[in-house]
Amino acid sequence: MNHTVQTFFTPASAHRPPNYQILKEEHEVAALGAPRNPAPPTSTVIHIQSEASVPDHVVWSLFNTLFMNSCCLGFIAFAYSVKSRDRKMVGDLTGAQAYASTAKCLNIWALILGIITTILLIVTPILILQAYT
Repeated sequence: MNHTVQTFFTPASAHRPPNYQILKEEHEVAALGAPRNPAPPTSTVIHIQSEASVPDHVVWSLFNTLFMNSCCLGFIAFAYSVKSRDRKMVGDLTGAQAYASTAKCLNIWALILGIITTILLIVTPILILQAYT
């Protein structure tokens, strides 16, 4: 079915607007109008389950691995964070939540031990120097 409109020009009517020929299909569509359906239009609702946000704590674990790796807790937390991210990518949100919870706990302990170690490394030399003076 060719839906192109063909234009016919005659040399005698060069000063008038061109005469367009209406194709049979276009005439039928114009004569019939829009399709009429007695039933009301139906709508379709698609429920997309929003993926529960499971934080995997990878950045925090990487920070603890690089800067405060007390007793290798930062590295272990990083491993659990990567496992949590893998479980989330597969779609196992329960497993991802379990690994993320373990990573969070390890990160908290690594941070606490790292802060305590940093404070002791600063305070101990000061106290030793004050004892000798």
